[in-house]
Parts: sequence; structure tokens; C-alpha cells
Amino acid sequence: MIKKIDHIGIAVRSLEETLPFYTDILKLPLLGIEEVESEKLKVAFLKAGETKLELLEPTSGESAVAKFIEKRGEGLHHVALGVDSIQERINEIKEKGISMINDVPKTGAGGAQVAFMHPKSTKKVLFELCERKD
Repeated sequence: MIKKIDHIGIAVRSLEETLPFYTDILKLPLLGIEEVESEKLKVAFLKAGETKLELLEPTSGESAVAKFIEKRGEGLHHVALGVDSIQERINEIKEKGISMINDVPKTGAGGAQVAFMHPKSTKKVLFELCERKD
């Protein structure tokens, strides 16, 4: 069901202030930065071996990530699990009693189809299902 950890999402207040730690200190290659207007985010992708790190900067105080930072501070936001047939995975997970934030996939950063499991059903860890057309 799960192919791999696709990426780890990290909530940050400012990409400009945060990126030098990842690129200069950790020496992780920056793959790109994009804006996801539907989620009110600016996202930086970094390569960390076979996994990516996704730095999430809110572009509005109304974004879910801005609310997360306000409540919990900067840091680990979610773990994205790479899957095939995302809608089938959503259906299977729901059948097992796990609540989904997204009952149908939506387009996320990098053009991936994504859906989040509700952390109340996953022992307070926000998991994302992520299907990429490679």
C-alpha cells in the first residue's frame, strides 16, 4: 500500500530566513520553490537522499499552516506517504475507521494528488497520502 516516504513537511515562518540552514549548513540541494495559491503557501523542495523535505511558508494568516505555527510553532508538520491509486487508498483507510480531512484527492505542490488523514485518527500525526505521476 505505501511505496515510500515521499516527503516530510516542515512549517516555517520564512523561507528566506530558514533556507540557509538547509542549503548552507546541511548542504541539501534546493530543487525549487513554488506557490500553492489554493493552500496559501510558498513551498521549497529540498532533496534529502531519496526523500524530499518540503518547507511550508504561509502566505496568509488564514492558511492551515499559519494556524499550525500560531498554535504549535515552527517544526514538523506532516509526513507524506507515496502511494499508487490514491482514491482506492483513501477508501481502504476510511473502511478501517480512519477519518480523512480530504475524502477525495486534491492537487498539491508539485502537481501531486494529495489527501490528508485526520490526526485525531492517527495518534496526533498528520499523514498525507501523495500520488505522483512519475
